[in-house]
Amino acid sequence: MTWRGSVSIPDRIFGTLVYCFAVYDTLFFGTFLLQQFPAFNFLVLPAVPVGITYGLVSAILGPLGRFGSFLVFILLFAAVVRNDKISHFIRYNAMQSILIGILLALGGIIMQYVLVPALGGGILIETLFNVLFLGGLAASYFSMIQSALGNYAEIPTISEAAYSQVRW
Repeated sequence: MTWRGSVSIPDRIFGTLVYCFAVYDTLFFGTFLLQQFPAFNFLVLPAVPVGITYGLVSAILGPLGRFGSFLVFILLFAAVVRNDKISHFIRYNAMQSILIGILLALGGIIMQYVLVPALGGGILIETLFNVLFLGGLAASYFSMIQSALGNYAEIPTISEAAYSQVRW
C-alpha cells in the first residue's frame, strides 16, 4: 500500500537500508542453521555493515560498546522515527525494523532464560532458533523488497504498531 503518492528513489534506498539492522538481529538465532548449511551465509550479507559499525562503536566506547545496539535503537527512534522532517516512508520503515528487532530480542530473552534452562537443548531448541531466524529474515527481506518497490510492507500486527508510532 502506498500512501501520499509516489516514493522517491532516495526514500526507497533509506527505507530498505534500515532493515539491515533487523537482519543483524537475526544472526544470534542463525548459528545452528548456518553451521549445517553454509550455503545460506549469503542471506546475512546485509548484516555485515551493521556488524562493522557495531565493532567500531565498541572499539571507540570501550566497555560501553556492548550497548551499541541499544544506542543505535535510541538514535533511530529519536532521530528518524520522531523527526517530522524525514519522509513518512523512511520513518515507517525504521519503526518497523525496530519492532522486528524488539520481537527478536524478546524471543532471545525467552529462549535464553526460560526455554534453554528448562529443556536443556536438543532438537526442540534448535528448531525454535531456526524458526526465529527464518521468521526474522523473512520479515526483513519482505520489507526490504517492498521498500525497494516503493510500497509500505504490511506485516500483520507489526505494521499496525509501526503505523501507530509514526505521525504524519
